[in-house]
Amino acid sequence: MKAIVATDQAAGMAGLNLVDRREPQAAINDVVVQVHASGFTGDELTWPATWTDRAGRDRTPSIPGHELAGVVTALGYGTTGLSIGQRVFGLTDWYRDGTLAEYVAVEARNLAPLPGDVDFMHGAALVMSGLTAWQGLFEHGRLQAGQAILVHGAAGVVGSMATQLAREVGAYVIGTGRADARHAALDFGAQEFIDLDNDILEDVCKVDLVFDVIGSDIAKRSANLIRAGGTLVTITGPIEAPPSAGRTIDFVVEPDRAQLSQLVQRLRDGRLRTNIGSVSTLDDAIRSLNRTERVKGKTIFRVRA
Repeated sequence: MKAIVATDQAAGMAGLNLVDRREPQAAINDVVVQVHASGFTGDELTWPATWTDRAGRDRTPSIPGHELAGVVTALGYGTTGLSIGQRVFGLTDWYRDGTLAEYVAVEARNLAPLPGDVDFMHGAALVMSGLTAWQGLFEHGRLQAGQAILVHGAAGVVGSMATQLAREVGAYVIGTGRADARHAALDFGAQEFIDLDNDILEDVCKVDLVFDVIGSDIAKRSANLIRAGGTLVTITGPIEAPPSAGRTIDFVVEPDRAQLSQLVQRLRDGRLRTNIGSVSTLDDAIRSLNRTERVKGKTIFRVRA
């Protein structure tokens, strides 16, 4: 099969190569999926799990990419809940070869059925951003109707999902970003927009929840915007100065079949939109990943027509 492999951590994107690899085999409780569309996150070449296994041993050359939509072609021993020929989508394990390949072996529990009226590209684009937003808002942030939420990067891949889901449950959404993101953030459902380059973040009224994808000084300053009992949820690492009257949660997204099913149903009935910024083929992946211009939205690879 064709696959993109990462060979040199120091080289970053320049160390990616398109090669021929043996097709994976399904281990116990695995399935093999023929990948039709794959998602890629721009900073995953900096993640330790891209380069080592759980014991810290080098596993290069590794295949990056963790989001996929495709068709099950093989079942491992003991696998239940999925069948050969079934359309699926989901999130692969961080420490195993990923989805920038024609086939991938995945634990069956990490996948959900993909309805026939959802194309593979939108299925792949929904996975990591949708799960991150869902878990940040509802599992960790405990967001409820009538609460106010500040969503950093509201026009971005994850922020746009968080904005839409927060609006759907009846929260008041204040989005942030650069000036050129205003229109997109409002289009995704933000009711106010804060330009982080020109507006004063500290002028925002107190909120019940901050959903942070930026980190650094923005996250630190946001801690002062939390109401008593509120929460700052971040995916960027521990916060240097947590809110004095609330709590901070730093989390890493996890696969969840039930949540994927909830997300895809919202996509089907128009309550949720993906945020795809770039689409290319696996053959063109190296050039696409090494371009210098900034891409707004999710990077998706069409692996199979």
